[in-house]
Amino acid sequence: MYNHANQYRCTIIRGKSQKEIDDLLPAYALIISDICPCVKEKFEEQFNERLKKYLPADKQVKKTLDNHRTEIAGKLFGMYFASSQDDDAIVYPSERTLKFLEDNDQPAFFKDVCYKMQFPNGMSKPANAYEVICNNVSIRQYCYLLKVLLLAKYANITLTKSDIGYYVLNNLDVLQRKATPAEVIEQIDKDRKNRIERKVHTDGKASSYDVQHINEQINYLELANLVIIDDKDVSINPNEMETVQMFADEYNSDPMFDCSAYNFDTVEGRKLFSQKWNEYFSTLSNVSDKFATSIQALSPTTEDKKEDKKKSTTGNKVELGDEGEEFIFEYEKKRVSAFNARLASKVIALGKQKGLGYDIQSVVAEPGDKAEYVKYIEVKSTKRVTAPDIDSTTWYDTLNITRNEFVAAQQHGDYYAVYRVYFTRDGVTVFVMNNIKKKYEDGKVEITPLTYRVDFSSKAVDSVLDTSIGG
Repeated sequence: MYNHANQYRCTIIRGKSQKEIDDLLPAYALIISDICPCVKEKFEEQFNERLKKYLPADKQVKKTLDNHRTEIAGKLFGMYFASSQDDDAIVYPSERTLKFLEDNDQPAFFKDVCYKMQFPNGMSKPANAYEVICNNVSIRQYCYLLKVLLLAKYANITLTKSDIGYYVLNNLDVLQRKATPAEVIEQIDKDRKNRIERKVHTDGKASSYDVQHINEQINYLELANLVIIDDKDVSINPNEMETVQMFADEYNSDPMFDCSAYNFDTVEGRKLFSQKWNEYFSTLSNVSDKFATSIQALSPTTEDKKEDKKKSTTGNKVELGDEGEEFIFEYEKKRVSAFNARLASKVIALGKQKGLGYDIQSVVAEPGDKAEYVKYIEVKSTKRVTAPDIDSTTWYDTLNITRNEFVAAQQHGDYYAVYRVYFTRDGVTVFVMNNIKKKYEDGKVEITPLTYRVDFSSKAVDSVLDTSIGG
C-alpha cells in the first residue's frame, strides 16, 4: 500500500545549471578525446588545464576544475573510465563520449545517461551506496517517473516539479518499488480533489536542500528531450512518445547494475565496486541506437499538429547533416532570391558529391561589384535542447572538418564559410564563420589534425600470420 508520507532523501551528484551542462558537454568530450588514452595523473593535469579556457576566471580554481572532471564528466555522465583504481591506471574515453563526438546529438547522450541511471549507484562514495542498499532501495528512477508522467497524461493531470519530488523521487515506497505508478497517480488525484498540496520538507534545512537534487534529475530528462518543463509544470514531450514508452516499459525492472553483489566491509570490495560501476556506467546501453533525436522532436507541439509535420528519421550523423544542409540550402535560396531573383538558380546543393570540400555553392548576393562571386558553404549540424549564447565570453564549441574541407577553405579564403547549425527547442540557430583559414592564422580558431594516413608496401611487412592455426 502506497504511503505518500514515507519520505526518503535519495540524491545524485550535484551538477551544474541546465544551460551550463548543454554548453560544457562538447568541451568535456573534446578534452577527453584529445588527451586519452593516458595515465591518470596526466589526465587529471591536462583535463584541468584545458578546461580553464571554457570557464570564467573566478571558476578556474583547482577545486572547481576537479569537480568538473571527477564528479560531472566522470561520475555523473560516465564520459571516461580508468583501467583500475591505481595511480598508474590508464584513462580511456567512454563509448558514450565517442558516440556523441560521432553524431553530435546531445539529447541522445542524455537519454542514454537517464536510461542507465539507478538507485543505488556508484556515483558517490561506497558508503552512500551501502546506505541506500540497506534501505532496500532498488529502482531505475527515470523509467518509473516517465511511467508516472504517462499515466498522468492519460488522466489529464499535470504534475509539478514539487509533485514529482514528493510523490516519486523522495518517496521510499516508490524507491523500493513497493508502490505502483497507478497508486501514485491515485494519491495525487485524491489530494488534488481535496485541494491538498504536499511538498518535500526537511526540518532545519533551507528549501534548496529539498528541491535541488529533484530539480536536477528532472532537468536531465529535459536535456534528454523527453519532458517539457513549463515554469513548475512537467509533461511528456509528445514528439518523443516512442522513446518515452521504451523507458516506461522498464519502470518495474531491476537496476541493471547489481550493487548488492559487492562487499562493502573491505577496502578491496569497495574499490572493486567503484571500478566495476565506472566501467558499467561508461558503456552505452543496449538500446542506445534507438535514442536518435529527430529535429521535429526538438520542437514540442500538440499531438494533432505533430501528425501534420514532416516526419524525420534523423538516426545518424549523415541524416543530421542532410537536414542541416537542406535548411541552409533553403535559406540561401531565399536570401539570394530576395537580393536578385535571377541569381537564385546559382544556389546549388552539392552535399552528395564527395570530395568537393563544401556542401552548398551559393553567391555573395550583397551590394557591390562582388554580388555574383561564388560563395562556398560547408554545413555542420548539431542538436541540443538549449540554444548557445553568442554573447557568452566562455562559450566554446567544436566540430570536425575533413582534409578536403580544409583544403577548400584555404583555396577559397573569404568566399568559404562554415555554417554551424544548432537545432534546439527554441528553433534553429546558425553561426557563420567566414574565412576559416584566416581565423586559424589569427588564432581565433584551433585546428588539430586527428588522423594520419599510412601508406605501405611489402617492404614494411615484418611477418604474415598463419591464420590456419587452431582452425
